[in-house]
Amino acid sequence: MELYKYETHLHTSEASACASSTGEEMALAHKKAGYTGIIVTDHFFNGNTSVPENLPWSERIELFCKGYENAKKCGDEIGLQVFFGLEYGVEHSDFLTYGPDKKWLIEHPEIMDMNLCDYIRFIQKAGGMVIQAHPFREAYYIKMTRYAPRYVDGIEVINASHENPEFNKRAEFYARSYDLPVTAGSDTHSAEYMFGGGVAFDHKLASVHEYIKLVKTRKINSLLKGVYGQQ
Repeated sequence: MELYKYETHLHTSEASACASSTGEEMALAHKKAGYTGIIVTDHFFNGNTSVPENLPWSERIELFCKGYENAKKCGDEIGLQVFFGLEYGVEHSDFLTYGPDKKWLIEHPEIMDMNLCDYIRFIQKAGGMVIQAHPFREAYYIKMTRYAPRYVDGIEVINASHENPEFNKRAEFYARSYDLPVTAGSDTHSAEYMFGGGVAFDHKLASVHEYIKLVKTRKINSLLKGVYGQQ
């Protein structure tokens, strides 16, 4: 059976301060690596963003979406599906958000003032989905991790950039403990080196909203373990 690969977690240099490749470069690299599509999830303004904070909200959103838009333009030209997402940060914890688009973000600056649980419920009410990314990653910059298992829609149980297998094993145990849907992604920051993670389906996705539906109904055909082969 032919499977269609999708990267669910990647960053671009247009909006994420920690990324070193543009949206166009990311699109080209993933097409070459055999992916059917990608979801651009740059760090939002409460994370490691490269977007200046002293601009009007609408201008900040326009800049934030540049990485996605550049990837989408290139993807349309080379035959790679490109969908939009974001990575929302809460005290060194990260939550992949799918569903809202640029227009929705421009209309809702209040998301920056919400606590985590209210934010998740607000996204869900708008038809979106929130997945906790790499919930057991350990690093020098992570001082605290926030959890909301009764609120999130699922857990990223494979983050293919993890060299330490324990991080993903703990995430999988956590998801199973609360009977939560699971996803996988690479957390790619550079087109020079991609980790080979993501998810696979038996058909091409019609939209990011179909991705949301398939995650929530647990119909991902395969989680891609990536170069380190962990789960």
